[in-house]
Formats: sequence, C-alpha cells, structure tokens
Amino acid sequence: MLEFHTDYKRYFDIQLENARRSVIPFIEQGKPLQPGMQLLEIGCGQGSLLRAFAEKGLQCVGVEMYPLWLEKANEWLQPELQSGQVRLISSNIYDVNPEQDLGTLFDVIVLKDVIEHIHDQPKLIAWMKTFLKPDGVIFFAFPPWYMPYGGHQQVLHGWLGKTPYWHLLPMSVFKWLLKTNGHKPDDLVEIKETGISIERFERILQQTGYQKVKEQQWLINPVYEYKFGWKPKKQWGLVNALPFLRNFFTTCSYYLVAAQR
Repeated sequence: MLEFHTDYKRYFDIQLENARRSVIPFIEQGKPLQPGMQLLEIGCGQGSLLRAFAEKGLQCVGVEMYPLWLEKANEWLQPELQSGQVRLISSNIYDVNPEQDLGTLFDVIVLKDVIEHIHDQPKLIAWMKTFLKPDGVIFFAFPPWYMPYGGHQQVLHGWLGKTPYWHLLPMSVFKWLLKTNGHKPDDLVEIKETGISIERFERILQQTGYQKVKEQQWLINPVYEYKFGWKPKKQWGLVNALPFLRNFFTTCSYYLVAAQR
C-alpha cells in the first residue's frame, strides 16, 4: 500500500520534513531548544530526526540496532557525522550505559514510532530516567493500537495492506490471514503483542514516575500530509474526552513528559 516504505531516501525526506514542521515545534512548546543541548534518539532509524535537531544546533546521539537503518543513516548523515554533531551507536538501548558509552546525560530524549514495538514498555520508560538531565524531557510519538492501521498492516501488499482494523482480530485468525495471503507473520505478530493504547501509555507514565508536560492527539497524523496529501488535524475535543473509544479514531499520539520531582 505504501511503496515509500521501501524507497528509503523518500522515507528519509518525509520524516525529515515532518520533524521540522511538526515534531520540533511541538517539543518547543514545552522545552525551548537551544544550540549545544544534548539529544538522544532511541531507534533513530535512518537518521531523519537527528538531522532536523542538528539543524537547530543540538548535539545528537542516535541508537539503532538494525544494520540496514544504520547503513542508510551513515550514508545520509555524512556532514553531521564528520562535524561531530551527530554520533551513531549500533546497539540495543538496554546495552548502553549513559555515563560510560555516551559521556553525558540528555536534555531531550526522542522515541518516535518506537514505543509500540517494545516489549516490557514500563521497564524501558522507567529506565529512561537514567539518561535524562534533571530538567530534561522525553518526546513520544506512537499510533494507538486500536487505530485503523495500528497493526502496521499498511506495509503489506494486497487487500490486507488496504484494510483497516483487521489487526484487532484474535491472534489465531490474525496469523491465519497473514499465512493464507502469503505473508510471514513474525514482524506483525510482534507488533500485535506490543501495541499500546493511549490509556495504557498514560498509566505507565503514572506508574513509572513521570508527569505530562504536553500532549496532543491527532485525528490526522501530521506525517500523512507528506504520505497522502492530507492536512494534519487535531483530535476533536468531544472524541478525545471519550476514554478508550478515542483510540479507534486517533491516528497518532504526541507526548512530552518529564520525571516527577
């Protein structure tokens, strides 16, 4: 359905523009960015956001465990890497020691389209405090699990890639549909196992000692402007006031959080 998921340079450019126009302005409403600030991106992929933050003068570290993404990031971030403004680390974040491996704590930590892929999300979110300066913030962006394409099925070919909500079927039916339509189920099964709702995310924040600095639910994800030509639209207030039901009509959640003091 979305061919640009395999057109890596186009996908890099889409995410770069979205970071410039949506992610950074959202963060700056709660944490003004200044040159020289330290930023960590967990699951930095091909490095689009790192370039956007480097343009603002931040010193950036990206951690990524998938070799293909790191290969692309090393290719496309050459100016930033050569200047020392960006560092890339090939690792699982759980294997990174912030003092020994990174040499600094961070003003801003970014997890964009990452937390919905993580097993044991409370463990990771709690552990992020060890990377954070006392006045630092963490930005999260994720698609709520119950939204039309919360199972990431848009990456599939054929009718499954175009059909919303079928990822909510029971796991046995979910696997059967994938196999009978010629798809390997492993990656999407993992997403089904780790998908997260708005309410569950907020409970984890509370349980792990964070406070919300800023929140925005999106009816139309800002990145859809570049993918489909659809203008971003914030979630309607009435829908956002309906716990659980809002998940079905919210295509993206933005959060800026800080450790409780």
